Amino acid sequence: MNVRFMRRPFMGMLALAVAVLASACSSSKAGTSTSTTSASMPTTNPAGVPASTLAPIHGAYSPTIDPANFVTTIDNRYWPLMPGTAYHYQGVRGKTPQTDDEVVTNQTKQILGITCTVVRDTVSEHGVAVERTLDYYAQDSQGNVWYMGEDSFELQNGQMVRASDSWLSGVKGGEPGIIMPANPQPNEQYRQEYYPPGKALDEATVLNLDGSIKVPNGSYTGLLVTSEYSPLEPQTEQKYYAPGVGEVEETVVKGHHEEFKLVSVTT
Repeated sequence: MNVRFMRRPFMGMLALAVAVLASACSSSKAGTSTSTTSASMPTTNPAGVPASTLAPIHGAYSPTIDPANFVTTIDNRYWPLMPGTAYHYQGVRGKTPQTDDEVVTNQTKQILGITCTVVRDTVSEHGVAVERTLDYYAQDSQGNVWYMGEDSFELQNGQMVRASDSWLSGVKGGEPGIIMPANPQPNEQYRQEYYPPGKALDEATVLNLDGSIKVPNGSYTGLLVTSEYSPLEPQTEQKYYAPGVGEVEETVVKGHHEEFKLVSVTT
């Protein structure tokens, strides 16, 4: 699961995040909410070069990455991540119930001269971790959030083993992709990650900007809806992103049975 969830000057981000979460997805101690988020939230990222141009899915792939064009504030409206924020999801893979916990850490990692935020992602079955991943993200000055790499581990024979699709930009052919465009538009296609040796070649297509859905954490409208897939895998995921919150649901619509829904967000 590439969920995949950055940072702004800390106190300013904290104030904004508290306001957004209070109005959009206030959680009780049980982690539920009945409030509604709409697309009326103003766009904080200016339009510019489209993601389809910056991270194309066709032709030779070699995105232009200039560290001077990256910022320390990551405030994309569909991918707002504040250090200390935790996202709790519940779902199922096949017939097995799973949970997915993502925590935006205070840690950073230097990749291609860019300071990236580290997000810790843990997938568990029956209370036991079966996947652990550190995802690395950074935002450019235009507002695109780039996926810079991941260190992923899977449970095999009782031990966590490094997964073959772990990758870092600039290492053994790994190249960054855009996990969230600054200004997503319907039908736009863009590459999310590029690491041919490990078959990490995820791509995305924007389906619409007016989706609606109900999950345990609340009811949401005005959602960004995407179709995300890899040309090397038989499955296709549909994902829903709420302004000011991030990903609220993902469902495999082609391939095996898998879905995860947002249960709570805490800061």
